[in-house]
Amino acid sequence: MSELILYTNPMSRGRIARWMMEEAGQPYEVRYLGYGSPEPEGMKSPAYLAINPMGKVPALVHGKAVVTEGAAICAYMADTFPEAGLAPPSGTPERASYYRWLFFGAGPIEAAVTNKAFGMEPPEGKSGSIGYGSFEAVLDAMEGAITGRDYVAGDRFSAADVYFGSQIGWGMMFGTLPKRPAFEAYWERISSRDAHKRATAADDAAMPKKE
Repeated sequence: MSELILYTNPMSRGRIARWMMEEAGQPYEVRYLGYGSPEPEGMKSPAYLAINPMGKVPALVHGKAVVTEGAAICAYMADTFPEAGLAPPSGTPERASYYRWLFFGAGPIEAAVTNKAFGMEPPEGKSGSIGYGSFEAVLDAMEGAITGRDYVAGDRFSAADVYFGSQIGWGMMFGTLPKRPAFEAYWERISSRDAHKRATAADDAAMPKKE
């Protein structure tokens, strides 16, 4: 079996990929990279830029395969290791919801939250020109996706919950998403999983120590 190598940083979106690796239950190696550094252990080093020209984490190397972007890593791991049961069966309504909300997290949620945080919301009357419409529309869609169900793609936890759920958890932690009751209940439910606890503990232990 080809080795799985995750390139990440404990203060990055790589935490989402780390959680996914733990859920998949496969042996993997973690290589932490520094921000902006051209040194051998940095994200801007020639060796790492050959893996991800964006010079960002996370990135997953699996033999000759290279996967970047958190949502793509979640989908790749779920498909590559189906025995973990992290994706609903193909051709089912649950699989449709899985794709829908996994990529909603990587698209509309990411864009809406980022734009809101930097004061770049669309002008009044122009929301129709923006892919995500409006920040409030995104919030309402998110809430609707988890209202009346335990998980975003049906009755079972999936890789979509790793990514979609992380957007909610991080958003509430950093104040970029409101603490709606549905968000809090959902995040409490999925963040209590053993895989999330293991990933969090490992990344927390790798955080720079304060002097």
